[in-house]
Amino acid sequence: MREVNPIKDVRKIRRVKRLMIKDGNFRDLLMFTLGINAGLRISDILAMKWKDLICKDGRICDEVTVKEKKTKKTKRFPLNGAVRKAIEMYIQNMPSANPNEFVFVSRKKKISGERHPISRVAAWQSINKYCKRAGIEQNVGTHTLRKTFGYHQYKRGTDIAMLQKMLNHSSPEVTLRYIGIEREKLNARYKAVEL
Repeated sequence: MREVNPIKDVRKIRRVKRLMIKDGNFRDLLMFTLGINAGLRISDILAMKWKDLICKDGRICDEVTVKEKKTKKTKRFPLNGAVRKAIEMYIQNMPSANPNEFVFVSRKKKISGERHPISRVAAWQSINKYCKRAGIEQNVGTHTLRKTFGYHQYKRGTDIAMLQKMLNHSSPEVTLRYIGIEREKLNARYKAVEL
């Protein structure tokens, strides 16, 4: 499996979102927006149900709680304005949001007639398609969303220890390598010394 990178250029992130809106692809807009703003793994995003995002009174929840599949840890985080807007756009453009239904539901049904979430492959295909259309030439995949979250958190001043905790990493070094900062720093040091 090839390594994927964060999307470092905010203009390209905006371009991806505009393309999704233009295509009326509000489901994938929410998936993309949630991924780059919450730092969740795609498996945790795809497992979400509407009751995770919409409170019993019909409002968008202020805070979301997710049990991570990989680490089995519980993660709580607030929904920022970008995610809330993406939720609103998706809800306005769909028939109904059943609390027990998956948010990122596939058009295909199981033999039993039960709805299920889109697959990781379908998520990758959408992310890859829109990133390429937006002019992003680097390797992208579902993990690009989580790495993008980490990269921009770090660049906007989030302490590395806090970011390590947010991503549930074992060390600051792992976090820096994960978001591509270690390579940037090494390259800068090589370029800084000209003998």
